[in-house]
Amino acid sequence: MYFFQTSDLTMSEEDCRVLRSRRLVSKPLVNPEKDDLLRRSDGDRPLRTMSNGLMDLEHVINRKMELKRKAEVLKSELMKEVDIHFNEFVNNFIEESTALEASSVTNNCYPGTAEKDGHKVRTLKSAPDHGKIFVSRRSLLDELFEVNHFRTIYHMFIALLILFILSTVVVDCIDKGRLVLEFDLLFYAFGKFSIVFFTWICMFLSTLIVPYVLFSMWAQGYKTSSHRTIRSIFYGSLYLTFQMLGLGFSPAYIVLQHNLPPASRFIVILEQVRLIMKAHSFIRENIPRVLTFSREKSAVAPVPQVTQYLYFLFAPTLIYRDNYPRNPSIRWGYVATKFAQVLGCLFYAYYVFVRLCIPLFRNISQEPFSLRVLVLCIFNSILPGVLILFLAFFAFLHCWLNAFAEMLRFADRMFYKDWWNSTSFANYYRTWNVVVHDWLYYYAYRDFLWFFGRRFKAAAMLSVFMVSAVVHEYALGICFGFFYPVMFILFAGFGMIFNFILHDRRRGPIWNVIMWTSLFLGQGVLLCLYSQEWYAHRHCSLNNPTLLDYLKPRSWTCHVED
Repeated sequence: MYFFQTSDLTMSEEDCRVLRSRRLVSKPLVNPEKDDLLRRSDGDRPLRTMSNGLMDLEHVINRKMELKRKAEVLKSELMKEVDIHFNEFVNNFIEESTALEASSVTNNCYPGTAEKDGHKVRTLKSAPDHGKIFVSRRSLLDELFEVNHFRTIYHMFIALLILFILSTVVVDCIDKGRLVLEFDLLFYAFGKFSIVFFTWICMFLSTLIVPYVLFSMWAQGYKTSSHRTIRSIFYGSLYLTFQMLGLGFSPAYIVLQHNLPPASRFIVILEQVRLIMKAHSFIRENIPRVLTFSREKSAVAPVPQVTQYLYFLFAPTLIYRDNYPRNPSIRWGYVATKFAQVLGCLFYAYYVFVRLCIPLFRNISQEPFSLRVLVLCIFNSILPGVLILFLAFFAFLHCWLNAFAEMLRFADRMFYKDWWNSTSFANYYRTWNVVVHDWLYYYAYRDFLWFFGRRFKAAAMLSVFMVSAVVHEYALGICFGFFYPVMFILFAGFGMIFNFILHDRRRGPIWNVIMWTSLFLGQGVLLCLYSQEWYAHRHCSLNNPTLLDYLKPRSWTCHVED
């Protein structure tokens, strides 16, 4: 009996004495009804009487240990929820407090109620506050990968890559009798890289020199100028000419003139868009400082140092600040890991195209266009489309931006949020790419409201969607070499509709399922239609084409013969 108590119950004699004393003390204080409820277990089974006290004690101890385990699980879940909500509360509190401080400073900088003589003057419209606050924080995936459960998902994707490689090697050995390690698709996609490199050097140096010099010349003579409006129009016209011709037309012309392959085109066009947004942010953030300087007694124009602008051109953000939160040191092992992961994602995408996409579209391109072929193509394209979506997100928004942030000691790593938990497309658009969303929010949406008034929120949102849709379609059109506005229709049409239907008031798991279903289907549509059109343009030539032939999808009228 002593062995039964010590080994099976796993409690010390002191715990047993405490438990018996608690039962003796609490028993007279409980009425019969409550005593009857306390004596019930999970199956409404009454406890044993004192004649069978050992079994009674065993049941109580087991029940106590079970409740303790449940309490520990609930405690861990509760702490996670509290940590998430506390972080959101702190971020929102910092942004709101800084916005209030910026608005008060703006009101002081743009007075509209008094002058030295005390007379009232016309109220000036103040510029919108900055709003974006940079704080030191890690990327979300870096935090999640410290949890074994989340890191297992990362290991599953690595295992899938290994299977892709093995399947390719085995098929080559069976079909050709030897090991074939050819990456002709990668070499083709990133071909003519010397032209890409020199084009990027020219774009970067021109963005570094021209906007900075134009702004410095305008700012240093603005306070003493007697024709400020004419001066501003002159330098503003030069800046817009550079944006449209130097950064807008020239890179697109080089891409088309030299007939660069798709991946090389993407590098040039995405860098073109990035530098245009960077230059606009630099000018937009510093103009209010010069306007404030013109009304003060300071003799030094508030022109940032060229090193600050140079740092901003490399920093993984599109919002200009003179200074950003910095880390004390650089973890070069972390940088090497992130670049290795980018390289791994490139090979991953290569095997996705080789094993899942090219055989599919090569067979479909040999059939005439029909509704049946289109539906099968879309649903067969969902899996590779989703894999490419995940790879693009992980390679660029996580690995690439974190690698550059680490090398620059840039401490604010919130390049994305938990977009995978979104229950609305409105939240998905805000959290998928925080870097671009911040630029659109502060320089497109809020500036639109500042200029036209708060009554035009719907028009401001519509303008942001249109700008984003046009830029996305421009990038795809230049990179693929044909006009096929599928992205524009999905983004400006269905995307805007879903933004209002699946809004922030939609809660619950079902809305997250709807969001994922729509996202998967959209990826299948994009991959299917653009791939079909790509094959049609490569293998179907037109005799004496007209303008209507260029605008009409070629995959609808021709197919590849065997």
